Amino acid sequence: MGRHCQGGANGTEPGAMRQRGNGTGRAAEGCGAVSVAFPLTMMITGIVGNGLAMLLVSRSYRAKESRRKRSFLLCIGSLALTDLLGQLLTSPIVISVYLSDRAWAAVDPSGHLCAFFGFSMTVFGLCPLFIASAMAVERTLAIRAPHWYASHMKTRVTKAVLLGIWLAVFAFALLPVAGLGQYTLQWPGTWCFIGTGDRQITGSLFFASTFTVLGLLSLVVTVACNLATIEALVSRCRTKATASRSSKQWGRIAMETLIQLLGIMCVLSACWSPLLITMLKMIFSHASFEHCRGFSGEAQSSERDRECNFFLTAVRLASLNQILDPWVYLLLRKILLQKFCQAANAVSKCSNNEWKERSITLSEEIRRTTA
Repeated sequence: MGRHCQGGANGTEPGAMRQRGNGTGRAAEGCGAVSVAFPLTMMITGIVGNGLAMLLVSRSYRAKESRRKRSFLLCIGSLALTDLLGQLLTSPIVISVYLSDRAWAAVDPSGHLCAFFGFSMTVFGLCPLFIASAMAVERTLAIRAPHWYASHMKTRVTKAVLLGIWLAVFAFALLPVAGLGQYTLQWPGTWCFIGTGDRQITGSLFFASTFTVLGLLSLVVTVACNLATIEALVSRCRTKATASRSSKQWGRIAMETLIQLLGIMCVLSACWSPLLITMLKMIFSHASFEHCRGFSGEAQSSERDRECNFFLTAVRLASLNQILDPWVYLLLRKILLQKFCQAANAVSKCSNNEWKERSITLSEEIRRTTA
């Protein structure tokens, strides 16, 4: 709107809003370089990050000394694989539709591509949230009930849980295909997602509401379990009054884990809360963002413009979570968390020389974190 470039899902931007008459000409061309570069950068970053995470997890998983930690490694690998597939299946469609400079109806007259895109957005939106919740529960059990965890949490249990998550989300996302709910084209006409505005579609309200509730519930479970884990770690740190080297070493590992858990909660909440809360508001107000395709006067344009822009920002943040996941869970652990702990040690007057002696590989860091 107006003369500025506003992005669509995964960063794609409509230029001067294609759906408005002949507004696809030079204005769209002027925005083209920026709009295509943004989703391309996101896609490449996501592929590199998740691919690297899968490689590191695979190497650690095959190591003999990592047998007791395979449940955690399976969860990280599954999360990276899910995020990678989500990037590969959605971003190229958005980019190609924009670059074709054609309306979605011309590219997808049958509507099958829109249904596939909406299905992919649902599957690769809920799966990472559920896997993150499963990892939070696994981490809480490992810290708060170590004996039960050691005797019951086997690799086959983790595989069964992950498979159950994928199958359940897959079945849920297929409901619109069975006539319960719908996937509709979303503004600016370069992507599709769950429709919330048409109450005449059977199960439309139910499907949209269920997606939102499931997403918010997974966030609550993740945050609650991480807080419980943090509380257990803090309590255990206070009970370790000895000054032995092993005690200090455990304390540093605990501090790193605390910082990582806080980072996970912040990233997950910041990426997903805006979209889920916006969808919840749309459901209760019986609204949708299909009105973004056309305006009836300048007075309404400004307010609707802000609403549409906020919705697109929320979608971008949710898409950004696929890129941030491998870095927050794995890749930046050694780089960033070590710096945080060095600073914390300095504040608490701990010896920096002792810290500098600590030189371990990334695979060892992963193994010790999940102990």
